[in-house]
Amino acid sequence: MEKPWKCGDCGKRFKCPLKLETHRRSHTGERPFTCSMCGKGFAQSFTLVTHQRVHSDDKPFKCSDCEKDFKRKKELVIHQLTHTGERPFTCSACGKGFTQSGNLLKYQGVHK
Repeated sequence: MEKPWKCGDCGKRFKCPLKLETHRRSHTGERPFTCSMCGKGFAQSFTLVTHQRVHSDDKPFKCSDCEKDFKRKKELVIHQLTHTGERPFTCSACGKGFTQSGNLLKYQGVHK
């Protein structure tokens, strides 16, 4: 697939100009999509839409195992690990497993 649109900063190529425009915001820091509730800015419109759920009771992501619901898909994915028992993030020093990378990073401090 041809990608004729090239970023002048990093050389990454894109198949359409809109994708390039969105990508360029990663270099400029531009955040044209602003939350009307709190003023926080976002580089992409879909990120603003996802963020706006923090200001509402909307929880569209439902667990098929226990019917618990979540505002963000990522929260649902992490929750589902409680049903599978999977712990994909493992401490290289002792082998202890975690469901979230942030919890592993915090834990690894005990080995220092």
